[in-house]
Amino acid sequence: MVCECFMPRAFVLINVESGTEEDVLAELKRIEGVEEAYYSYGVYDIISKVNAATMESLKDTVTHKIRSLSKVRSTLTLIMMEE
Repeated sequence: MVCECFMPRAFVLINVESGTEEDVLAELKRIEGVEEAYYSYGVYDIISKVNAATMESLKDTVTHKIRSLSKVRSTLTLIMMEE
C-alpha cells in the first residue's frame, strides 16, 4: 500500500552528445525538481534524481524539461515506488 503523502521520485539515466556532459549537468541542476545530478561512467553519462508533487508533474519534468535539452540523446527513467 502506497501512502497518499508519497511524492513521486525517479532516477533518470541520461546519454548526451560526447563532450557536452558538463553543459548538460549545469542545465539539469537548474531544472525545478532535479534534486541531484552526477557524472557517471559506463553506459550512461549522467544520473539524476528527480522529485515532483504528482506523477503528472514528474512525467512533465522528464519529458518536457530533461529530454528536451539540446544535447540529450536518450534517457532511461526508473520510477521509485517506495523509500
